[in-house]
Amino acid sequence: MDSRDRENDGAGLLTDPVRNPQSAPPHTRTKRAFILLLLTLVLPGSAQVVAGNRRLGRRALQVTFAVWALVIAALVLALTNRIMLVNIVTNGWTSFVLMLVLGLLAVGWALLFLNTLRIIRPPLLERRMRPVIAGLLTLLVVGTSGGLAYTAYMLNVGRHAVGSIFASGPSLDPVDGRYNFMLMGGDAGEDRTGLRPDSMSVISVDAKTGKSITFSLPRNFQNAPFPADSPLAEVYPEGYNCGDECILNSLYQNVMENYPDLYPESSDPGAEAMMDAASGILDLEVQAYVIVDMEGFSKLIDAMGGITIDVGGWVPITAGEIPGTNRHYPPDGWIAPGTQKMDGYTALWYARSREFVTDYHRIARQQCVQQAMVAQLDPATLLTRFQAIASAGEQIVKTDLPQDQLGSFLDLALKAKGQPMERLTIGPPDFGTAADNFVTYPDFDRIHAAVERMISGQSAEPEPAAPAEEPAEAPAGEAPAEEAPAGEAPADDSGAAEPETGTDTGAEIGTETGPAADLGTGDAEQPEITEEYLQYLAEIQDDATLGTLLSNNGNCSPG
Repeated sequence: MDSRDRENDGAGLLTDPVRNPQSAPPHTRTKRAFILLLLTLVLPGSAQVVAGNRRLGRRALQVTFAVWALVIAALVLALTNRIMLVNIVTNGWTSFVLMLVLGLLAVGWALLFLNTLRIIRPPLLERRMRPVIAGLLTLLVVGTSGGLAYTAYMLNVGRHAVGSIFASGPSLDPVDGRYNFMLMGGDAGEDRTGLRPDSMSVISVDAKTGKSITFSLPRNFQNAPFPADSPLAEVYPEGYNCGDECILNSLYQNVMENYPDLYPESSDPGAEAMMDAASGILDLEVQAYVIVDMEGFSKLIDAMGGITIDVGGWVPITAGEIPGTNRHYPPDGWIAPGTQKMDGYTALWYARSREFVTDYHRIARQQCVQQAMVAQLDPATLLTRFQAIASAGEQIVKTDLPQDQLGSFLDLALKAKGQPMERLTIGPPDFGTAADNFVTYPDFDRIHAAVERMISGQSAEPEPAAPAEEPAEAPAGEAPAEEAPAGEAPADDSGAAEPETGTDTGAEIGTETGPAADLGTGDAEQPEITEEYLQYLAEIQDDATLGTLLSNNGNCSPG
């Protein structure tokens, strides 16, 4: 190249509007500014290559291409093996490294935008365009670097939540193609000794399809057998049958106080015992447990933004106990029928109330709450409320599910969301009626047959009970050892509601006196069922009429 050519090239560089905008007209400078910002947004480093420090630009482009390659690999993995991808993200060490990488990328991208602003040379822009470019730059930095930084923060929140909730241990293998988890709602309030899991269910999930079945276990179930390999099989060879004290929800605290040494390798012997009992009742191998603190349950619902449920019938919000009695004050409020968006407080009482009805109404409502939570915890809710959900879960959930298998369980949960969850209650209404005492004298052959039919995809209806002689004499005092809350109808061993002292135990609804006298007669106008009317019945302690009016409050469904 001769001197004339070099001079021409030098002149060309000086007049190049990309690298030397001072020679360009105002509209070209403005266009150049927008293009450089767009390049930094789409392909970080390219603005520096074309208009700034090429060495810096090339290094930034190398990082950009590497990140794009990793993103593409993650997308391919999400389509081909999302379980592995989730395991990588939730693993303690890899998530920590990923969090650091995201933080460094956030800082680096912000610095590139600032360098791009220097390349733009704002003083060369028209005065009216300077705040526009500055504002656009700020939005881009917040959207890109801010988004990466927030993702790193959320990843850190998730790391702590996963580490505190899930256990470290060997992975679980499906049993006969299914995973079986026990879910317990624990209530260890100040007025209770230890934890008594009043809500108990086993969720059986097909390991391939994610199709799920919920088997609900009544709290007052008796005579629970234990598998032969359970250490409790030697303590209770005839099942958990020490009388009224041995209802199912007392087993947890019994083992924690008297037999913790039977499960020396477990951090929660009570939960292990509950899994053994559930395994014997259902003839399924229950592999893991999840305990949800019912006192903190409302926090999780609020963190989700509430849940929608088609309520069914009226449900009372139980008030405090009347001192010196076995009754409650009239309800603090009522949950009305119809489809409702419930906050945490309302959902908690909807799931736990059993005043004026039986334990089986409560079980049905608990199943609806579970289904609503699964159906409504969609990706959008999880992303927008992740911090609150993770924080609430960390406080109220305890489980022995292995952390290293979180990916496969999340994959199953995603599969389960698209399918209806089947339900079976090991007691009324699926087995007999509340008056049959099925949960006191269970027929395990019927239970096992019904569970097997449900899992095989056949009819969920239990086989009719074979005619059998009634017990010569029922043990005295069949009511559960735990005293029913005052103001509720005490439940016998089957969960049947009995009238409180002071009510007419043999009266039909049509022979009642007072405002409910005309209910069921067909001859007089029936009073409108309103909150005020129900509250009046509660105030006069007309439990029999309330039991009739509220008998449909277990007929619910997710909204």
